[in-house]
This record gives sequence, structure tokens and C-alpha cells, in this order.
Amino acid sequence: AITPSLVRGQLDKAKNDYAVKVVVLQIESPGGSVAACQDIVSEMDKLGKPVVASLGTLAASGGYYIAAKADKIVALPGTLTGSIGVISEIPNLKGLYDKLGIKMEVFTSGKYKDMYAGVRDMTPEERGIVQDMNNQLYEQFVKTVAEGRGLNEAKVRELATGQLYTGEQAKRLGLIDELGGLSTAIDLA
Repeated sequence: AITPSLVRGQLDKAKNDYAVKVVVLQIESPGGSVAACQDIVSEMDKLGKPVVASLGTLAASGGYYIAAKADKIVALPGTLTGSIGVISEIPNLKGLYDKLGIKMEVFTSGKYKDMYAGVRDMTPEERGIVQDMNNQLYEQFVKTVAEGRGLNEAKVRELATGQLYTGEQAKRLGLIDELGGLSTAIDLA
């Protein structure tokens, strides 16, 4: 798995190697946590060298979050990308536990501590808390894409429905710069 610390290590090598003028970042990812993506984007910002993102078969959600801050983005016509949005999934296993005869004893300190435990229905207030967090993370994602792609936030919101786009669609919409594979990204670099 790719982690921010792994990417940080590679970007540090590139930053300190004066022969490296441009970094080509290959992205093949269905997404990941917003914080991890922000950590990688922060490292890209500190690099001080141009970054070209080369998107593979799938560079969605968090994969696109990272790519959006590259100086140039290259994707194949059939690359699936975009998926600009945030999802939180909190399983509710109560019905399954009841069916299996499992009774969970939960001890908490803190009003909301067990809201993610999945052993009971969430209250409307708790659902509101999760939705507010998702909305904040969504706004951060939209802002990152707008800044990285030079698009206004209203335009990004129109595209930020969570849907995937092909590379061809993404080019038409301004989400990528060029159609092509890794060799195109290297030539562009």
C-alpha cells in the first residue's frame, strides 16, 4: 500500500537530487482517506519542482485529489478518474448480532464515543455530525481541485458529484491536461 511516508521519502530524494528537474507521479488508486491525500499534496507543494501526474486504469477520489495539485495531468482515454466527493460508511451490525444471538455490552465515556461502533442505530444528531464532517471534507476537496486545476469552485461543484469520468471526458471538462500514457507524461515533463 502507498502511504504518505513512502511518497514523502521518494519526493525527498527527488527534491535533494539536483539532476531531477520534474517529477512524474504515477497514480493508480481507487481513493483513500482525505488526510492521507492532504499529506501527500503537502509534500508535493514542498517539493519545489514541477509534478506531472500520469493516471493509470483508475485514479479516482483520493487518487484524483492528489493528481489535481500536479502541474500537469495525463490520463489514458479509458482511464477512470474524478469521483470528486466524500463517503463515510458506518456499518450497523445490530440486526446481524440479534440474528446470531450476540449481545454487545458497550461502555463509553463521552456522549458520542459509540456512534461508530456499529452496534446500534445512529441518532439523527449523530447523523448530522457525520454529514457535517463529510461536508467539510467535500469543501476541502472542491477547493483543492479548484486551486490545482485553475477552475472556479462553482464549476468544480458541478463536476463534484462523485461520478467517475473517462479520460476523454475529464479532458473535455478540464480535469486533466493531456491524453496519453506514462510515455506522454514523461515527454511532457
